[in-house]
Amino acid sequence: MAALTPISRKPMSLVLPTVAAAGGFFGLFIGTANGSGAMGVLIGAVTAVVLALVYINVLKNEPLSKWINIALFGVLGFLFGGIAAAIIGLLYGWFIHWFTYWLYEGRYRARLLPYLTPGQVLWHYSFRVICGAIFVFLITPVLVVMPLSFNAQDFFTFTPEMLRLDPAGYSLKHYQDFFTNNEWQRSFKNSLIIAPIATVISVSLGTLAAIGLSQAHVPGRRAIMAILISPMIVPLIISATGMFFFYSQIGNWLEATLGLNKTFVGYVKVVLAHAVLGIPFVIITVTATLVGFDRSLTRAAANMGANPVTTFFRVQMPLILPGVISGGLFAFITSFDEVVVVLFVGSAGQKTLPWQMFTGLREQISPTILAVATILVGISILLLATVELLRRRSERLRGMSPS
Repeated sequence: MAALTPISRKPMSLVLPTVAAAGGFFGLFIGTANGSGAMGVLIGAVTAVVLALVYINVLKNEPLSKWINIALFGVLGFLFGGIAAAIIGLLYGWFIHWFTYWLYEGRYRARLLPYLTPGQVLWHYSFRVICGAIFVFLITPVLVVMPLSFNAQDFFTFTPEMLRLDPAGYSLKHYQDFFTNNEWQRSFKNSLIIAPIATVISVSLGTLAAIGLSQAHVPGRRAIMAILISPMIVPLIISATGMFFFYSQIGNWLEATLGLNKTFVGYVKVVLAHAVLGIPFVIITVTATLVGFDRSLTRAAANMGANPVTTFFRVQMPLILPGVISGGLFAFITSFDEVVVVLFVGSAGQKTLPWQMFTGLREQISPTILAVATILVGISILLLATVELLRRRSERLRGMSPS
């Protein structure tokens, strides 16, 4: 194990500009909210530098200065913005103090290798800041939607009561509307009917295709793979248009020749269309799992007299099951969240939850959409957590160390 770098105090010529940059960054948001971003940057930078000088050169007591800084910004936040701003002020006060001493005491090098140059150290933390900024950029819309779903008013913005953290500004009425409104419940039931069936079809066909394409003797397997995963590459609107013309002919034949019910045929078309969109995800995840599969196991099973079906279910399937389930989860999410194809292929009887959300945005601005979006985010988080657990299990089965 590499020795950790001994820490040492850094010059103020390094500490002050960096602290000023951090203070100016946060001040930008406050200044923008009050109509002057440039003034916010200036005040934030100057305040951070002055406090750093006072705490380091005058007070010289880190624990005491920490609580003074937290209390100072907490009180300022409360005076200018109420309880919500006070909480933000407390967090900012803690961060800017920690950041100041993290730099001044050289703690940023404590867990780095001693031979790293200043440029390498700078890139080490710059890379993490860039990744964090991208993460914040991606996750912020979700973090905005979730509290808005508890708005007591029929607005898509934060009310003054919500900003003050007043309990009167929050309500579960949008969730109640989702669970009691017939339109929302019908679309939710349609999604629960269509997505699982499409997932089963996607998993069945995708797994068989992945196993077949993993065989070295299959001719033109690269071209076949490219065709099978093309629904992921081709723009969705093009796929939806093609499916409309293709499945409309199939639907007319099923109704005219076999005499099937029009509503049932509509479900069949949507399920098949969603299965086509989900198959590429299953093929990719199962193919990735098969990369580490020991094919001598199937040959040993054949030598012991097992037929191909028995070999698949007793030997191969248990080992690739994490990849199969992961692909199935992605196929389920794809079907459950898809709206473009169902608009082309389905009818009013097959209106799914995303379709109902789209209608709510276009025809009537219903805040219930925010509640539904929050529920879908919760479902997605659970499914992604399951995928991660399955990935780790797959790596353990293949003798790898999960990272």
